[in-house]
Amino acid sequence: MDSLLDFFGSHSLYLTAFLVGILGGVHCLGMCGGVVGSLTFNLAPSVQTHFRKMLPFQLSYNAGRISSYMVLGGVFGFLGASLANLATFLPAQQVLQWVAGLFMIALGLYLGGWWFGVVAIEKLGAKVWQWLQPLTKRFHRVDHLYQAYLYGLLWGWLPCGLVYSMLIMALSAGSALNGALVMGAFGLGTLPNLLLMGAFAFYLTKWSRKLWVRRTAGVLVMLLGAWQIYLATHVHIT
Repeated sequence: MDSLLDFFGSHSLYLTAFLVGILGGVHCLGMCGGVVGSLTFNLAPSVQTHFRKMLPFQLSYNAGRISSYMVLGGVFGFLGASLANLATFLPAQQVLQWVAGLFMIALGLYLGGWWFGVVAIEKLGAKVWQWLQPLTKRFHRVDHLYQAYLYGLLWGWLPCGLVYSMLIMALSAGSALNGALVMGAFGLGTLPNLLLMGAFAFYLTKWSRKLWVRRTAGVLVMLLGAWQIYLATHVHIT
Protein backbone atom coordinates (compact mmCIF):
# COMPACT_ATOMS: atom_id res chain seq x y z
CA MET A 1 0.00 0.00 0.00
CA ASP A 2 2.81 2.37 0.90
CA SER A 3 4.60 1.65 -2.39
CA LEU A 4 1.38 2.33 -4.30
CA LEU A 5 0.90 5.63 -2.50
CA ASP A 6 4.54 6.54 -3.16
CA PHE A 7 4.05 5.81 -6.88
CA PHE A 8 0.96 8.00 -7.12
CA GLY A 9 2.61 10.59 -4.92
CA SER A 10 5.61 10.89 -7.25
CA HIS A 11 3.47 11.09 -10.40
CA SER A 12 0.32 12.67 -9.02
CA LEU A 13 1.05 16.22 -10.15
CA TYR A 14 1.42 15.22 -13.81
CA LEU A 15 -1.53 12.84 -13.77
CA THR A 16 -3.75 15.33 -11.97
CA ALA A 17 -2.74 18.16 -14.31
CA PHE A 18 -3.56 15.99 -17.33
CA LEU A 19 -6.97 14.99 -15.91
CA VAL A 20 -7.80 18.59 -15.01
CA GLY A 21 -6.97 19.53 -18.60
CA ILE A 22 -9.46 16.95 -19.87
CA LEU A 23 -12.19 17.80 -17.34
CA GLY A 24 -11.62 21.51 -17.76
CA GLY A 25 -12.47 21.11 -21.43
CA VAL A 26 -16.01 22.27 -20.68
CA HIS A 27 -14.47 25.60 -19.67
CA CYS A 28 -12.01 25.64 -22.58
CA LEU A 29 -14.78 25.14 -25.13
CA GLY A 30 -16.58 28.21 -23.87
CA MET A 31 -13.52 30.34 -23.10
CA CYS A 32 -11.38 29.50 -26.14
CA GLY A 33 -14.02 28.58 -28.68
CA GLY A 34 -13.90 32.01 -30.25
CA VAL A 35 -10.12 31.91 -30.43
CA VAL A 36 -10.14 28.49 -32.11
CA GLY A 37 -12.81 29.72 -34.50
CA SER A 38 -10.77 32.80 -35.38
CA LEU A 39 -7.82 30.62 -36.37
CA THR A 40 -10.06 28.47 -38.54
CA PHE A 41 -11.52 31.50 -40.30
CA ASN A 42 -8.06 33.03 -40.76
CA LEU A 43 -6.90 29.99 -42.72
CA ALA A 44 -7.11 29.86 -46.48
CA PRO A 45 -10.62 28.85 -47.68
CA SER A 46 -9.25 25.67 -49.26
CA VAL A 47 -7.88 24.61 -45.86
CA GLN A 48 -10.96 25.53 -43.82
CA THR A 49 -13.15 23.00 -45.57
CA HIS A 50 -10.80 20.01 -45.18
CA PHE A 51 -10.10 18.71 -41.68
CA ARG A 52 -7.03 16.79 -42.87
CA LYS A 53 -5.48 19.99 -44.22
CA MET A 54 -6.58 22.00 -41.18
CA LEU A 55 -5.20 19.53 -38.60
CA PRO A 56 -1.49 20.50 -38.97
CA PHE A 57 -2.42 24.14 -38.40
CA GLN A 58 -4.50 23.23 -35.34
CA LEU A 59 -1.60 21.17 -33.98
CA SER A 60 0.86 24.00 -34.54
CA TYR A 61 -1.54 26.42 -32.95
CA ASN A 62 -1.93 24.25 -29.86
CA ALA A 63 1.81 23.51 -29.72
CA GLY A 64 2.38 27.24 -29.39
CA ARG A 65 -0.24 27.49 -26.65
CA ILE A 66 1.26 24.59 -24.68
CA SER A 67 4.75 26.06 -25.13
CA SER A 68 3.58 29.23 -23.38
CA TYR A 69 2.06 27.15 -20.60
CA MET A 70 5.35 25.32 -20.11
CA VAL A 71 7.35 28.55 -19.98
CA LEU A 72 5.00 29.88 -17.32
CA GLY A 73 5.13 26.54 -15.50
CA GLY A 74 8.92 26.65 -15.51
CA VAL A 75 8.92 30.13 -14.00
CA PHE A 76 6.43 29.16 -11.30
CA GLY A 77 8.27 25.90 -10.58
CA PHE A 78 11.49 27.86 -10.13
CA LEU A 79 9.78 30.34 -7.80
CA GLY A 80 8.29 27.51 -5.76
CA ALA A 81 11.66 25.76 -5.46
CA SER A 82 13.32 29.03 -4.43
CA LEU A 83 10.66 29.55 -1.78
CA ALA A 84 11.12 26.01 -0.50
CA ASN A 85 14.88 26.51 -0.22
CA LEU A 86 14.33 29.38 2.18
CA ALA A 87 12.77 26.96 4.66
CA THR A 88 12.87 23.24 5.29
CA PHE A 89 12.14 21.84 1.83
CA LEU A 90 9.57 19.14 2.60
CA PRO A 91 7.20 21.21 4.81
CA ALA A 92 7.31 24.07 2.29
CA GLN A 93 6.49 21.72 -0.57
CA GLN A 94 3.67 20.23 1.49
CA VAL A 95 2.14 23.66 2.08
CA LEU A 96 2.37 24.51 -1.61
CA GLN A 97 0.67 21.24 -2.54
CA TRP A 98 -2.07 21.96 -0.01
CA VAL A 99 -2.58 25.37 -1.61
CA ALA A 100 -2.69 23.74 -5.05
CA GLY A 101 -5.36 21.31 -3.83
CA LEU A 102 -7.45 24.13 -2.39
CA PHE A 103 -7.19 26.07 -5.65
CA MET A 104 -8.37 23.00 -7.53
CA ILE A 105 -11.39 22.74 -5.24
CA ALA A 106 -12.10 26.41 -5.97
CA LEU A 107 -11.71 25.65 -9.68
CA GLY A 108 -14.21 22.78 -9.40
CA LEU A 109 -16.70 25.13 -7.73
CA TYR A 110 -16.15 27.56 -10.60
CA LEU A 111 -16.66 24.91 -13.30
CA GLY A 112 -19.84 23.73 -11.60
CA GLY A 113 -21.21 27.26 -11.33
CA TRP A 114 -21.33 27.22 -7.51
CA TRP A 115 -18.71 29.88 -6.73
CA PHE A 116 -16.83 32.30 -9.00
CA GLY A 117 -13.91 33.38 -6.85
CA VAL A 118 -11.52 32.10 -9.52
CA VAL A 119 -12.68 34.94 -11.78
CA ALA A 120 -10.75 37.33 -9.55
CA ILE A 121 -7.56 35.48 -10.49
CA GLU A 122 -8.34 35.91 -14.19
CA LYS A 123 -8.48 39.68 -13.70
CA LEU A 124 -4.85 39.65 -12.54
CA GLY A 125 -3.75 38.56 -16.02
CA ALA A 126 -6.05 40.90 -17.91
CA LYS A 127 -3.48 43.70 -18.08
CA VAL A 128 -0.88 41.40 -19.61
CA TRP A 129 -3.41 40.28 -22.22
CA GLN A 130 -4.31 43.91 -23.03
CA TRP A 131 -0.68 44.43 -23.95
CA LEU A 132 -0.43 41.26 -26.05
CA GLN A 133 -3.84 41.28 -27.75
CA PRO A 134 -2.91 43.91 -30.39
CA LEU A 135 -0.21 41.53 -31.62
CA THR A 136 -2.88 39.02 -32.64
CA LYS A 137 -4.02 41.42 -35.36
CA ARG A 138 -0.85 40.58 -37.25
CA PHE A 139 -2.25 37.09 -37.83
CA HIS A 140 -5.41 38.08 -39.68
CA ARG A 141 -4.29 35.59 -42.33
CA VAL A 142 -2.48 32.34 -41.41
CA ASP A 143 -0.78 30.75 -44.42
CA HIS A 144 2.12 28.92 -42.77
CA LEU A 145 2.50 26.56 -39.81
CA TYR A 146 4.97 28.86 -38.05
CA GLN A 147 2.34 31.61 -38.08
CA ALA A 148 -0.13 29.28 -36.38
CA TYR A 149 2.54 28.42 -33.79
CA LEU A 150 3.27 32.08 -33.05
CA TYR A 151 -0.45 32.82 -32.76
CA GLY A 152 -0.70 29.92 -30.32
CA LEU A 153 2.13 31.39 -28.25
CA LEU A 154 0.04 34.52 -27.79
CA TRP A 155 -3.10 32.50 -27.05
CA GLY A 156 -1.27 30.85 -24.15
CA TRP A 157 -1.33 34.19 -22.31
CA LEU A 158 -5.10 34.60 -22.52
CA PRO A 159 -6.41 35.27 -18.96
CA CYS A 160 -7.84 31.96 -17.73
CA GLY A 161 -8.66 30.85 -14.19
CA LEU A 162 -8.11 27.24 -15.23
CA VAL A 163 -4.53 27.96 -16.32
CA TYR A 164 -3.80 30.08 -13.27
CA SER A 165 -5.05 27.35 -10.95
CA MET A 166 -2.67 24.91 -12.60
CA LEU A 167 0.18 27.38 -12.19
CA ILE A 168 -0.35 27.12 -8.44
CA MET A 169 0.20 23.39 -8.87
CA ALA A 170 3.35 24.11 -10.88
CA LEU A 171 4.49 26.26 -7.95
CA SER A 172 4.44 23.13 -5.78
CA ALA A 173 6.32 20.97 -8.32
CA GLY A 174 9.74 21.50 -6.71
CA SER A 175 11.75 22.68 -9.74
CA ALA A 176 11.52 24.66 -12.96
CA LEU A 177 11.61 21.46 -15.03
CA ASN A 178 8.85 19.80 -13.01
CA GLY A 179 6.76 22.97 -13.20
CA ALA A 180 7.13 23.03 -16.98
CA LEU A 181 6.19 19.34 -17.17
CA VAL A 182 3.10 19.89 -15.01
CA MET A 183 1.88 22.60 -17.39
CA GLY A 184 2.82 20.44 -20.38
CA ALA A 185 0.68 17.60 -19.01
CA PHE A 186 -2.16 20.02 -18.42
CA GLY A 187 -1.86 21.39 -21.95
CA LEU A 188 -1.94 17.88 -23.42
CA GLY A 189 -5.12 17.21 -21.43
CA THR A 190 -6.81 20.20 -23.02
CA LEU A 191 -5.66 19.21 -26.51
CA PRO A 192 -8.41 16.71 -27.52
CA ASN A 193 -11.24 19.11 -26.73
CA LEU A 194 -9.68 22.04 -28.55
CA LEU A 195 -8.71 19.99 -31.60
CA LEU A 196 -12.27 18.72 -31.89
CA MET A 197 -13.47 22.26 -31.34
CA GLY A 198 -11.95 23.29 -34.65
CA ALA A 199 -14.07 20.75 -36.49
CA PHE A 200 -17.26 20.43 -34.39
CA ALA A 201 -17.52 23.86 -32.79
CA PHE A 202 -21.32 24.12 -32.71
CA TYR A 203 -22.02 20.68 -31.25
CA LEU A 204 -19.26 20.74 -28.63
CA THR A 205 -20.06 24.26 -27.45
CA LYS A 206 -23.72 23.33 -27.04
CA TRP A 207 -22.77 20.17 -25.13
CA SER A 208 -20.27 21.96 -22.84
CA ARG A 209 -22.95 24.44 -21.72
CA LYS A 210 -25.19 21.73 -20.30
CA LEU A 211 -25.42 22.19 -16.53
CA TRP A 212 -24.95 18.52 -15.70
CA VAL A 213 -21.77 18.36 -17.80
CA ARG A 214 -20.23 21.38 -16.08
CA ARG A 215 -21.22 20.17 -12.62
CA THR A 216 -19.92 16.65 -13.22
CA ALA A 217 -16.59 18.09 -14.33
CA GLY A 218 -16.60 20.45 -11.34
CA VAL A 219 -17.15 17.63 -8.84
CA LEU A 220 -14.41 15.51 -10.41
CA VAL A 221 -11.92 18.40 -10.30
CA MET A 222 -12.79 18.99 -6.63
CA LEU A 223 -12.12 15.32 -5.93
CA LEU A 224 -8.73 15.64 -7.63
CA GLY A 225 -8.02 18.66 -5.43
CA ALA A 226 -8.96 16.67 -2.33
CA TRP A 227 -6.69 13.86 -3.56
CA GLN A 228 -3.76 16.29 -3.82
CA ILE A 229 -4.38 17.42 -0.24
CA TYR A 230 -4.51 13.79 0.89
CA LEU A 231 -1.20 13.02 -0.83
CA ALA A 232 0.41 16.12 0.67
CA THR A 233 -0.72 15.02 4.13
CA HIS A 234 0.03 11.29 3.95
CA VAL A 235 2.55 10.48 1.24
CA HIS A 236 5.14 13.15 2.08
CA ILE A 237 4.94 12.52 5.80
CA THR A 238 5.48 8.77 5.64
